[in-house]
Amino acid sequence: MLQIAVYDSGYGGENFADRLEQELPVVKVIRIIDWRHATEIQSSAKTARRCAEVALHPYIGKVDLIIFANHLLTTTSLKYFQKKYENQKFTGLQLEHPCTFTRKNILILTTKAVSRTFRFHCFVHFLKMNTKTLVLDSWPSRIDDGELSFTEIKETLQREVFKHSFQPDEIILACSQFSDILEDLKKVFGKKVKFHDGSRDVISSIYKMLHIKGITGK
Repeated sequence: MLQIAVYDSGYGGENFADRLEQELPVVKVIRIIDWRHATEIQSSAKTARRCAEVALHPYIGKVDLIIFANHLLTTTSLKYFQKKYENQKFTGLQLEHPCTFTRKNILILTTKAVSRTFRFHCFVHFLKMNTKTLVLDSWPSRIDDGELSFTEIKETLQREVFKHSFQPDEIILACSQFSDILEDLKKVFGKKVKFHDGSRDVISSIYKMLHIKGITGK
């Protein structure tokens, strides 16, 4: 049986691992959730890389694929791991592009660490759409602790988005923890808004990298 290791620092990784198990039932999913260093991993690319390397050491070369369910790690360190450990396959959650070429309003929910990366700036530049980036550094840890309420989510978005007359058509989640509050976000923005969390693209890449065919999740 193929083995896939999922690395993250919180519930975003747990949710992504759940989805993998549903979509790829013939694959063994190993969860490596570094709760202890969650705050450091979310705030610093350098620390995130160091923590990931330590946590993944027992699995490198022993599993078929390692996935970073962490946008900061994927953005800043994926190539580092691929180059250093050439015999191990790596992939990760990417900044997922909107599905349409029509000019629309795009809202990106992310953290300061991700928003400061060169790759993020390039991503926003090449979208060539009316884009608003909302940095929500306090949300990931509050989601992991189960302390982020729907009321706080709604009030924050009303203050930072709707108050400025910005109505998004599509929303990009550039922090894996935000997938854990997806249903709450849908209630705030409505059913017509489309969400992208990077999972669709990475699952597609898994099929290609591991040469998996003919498998569909329930």
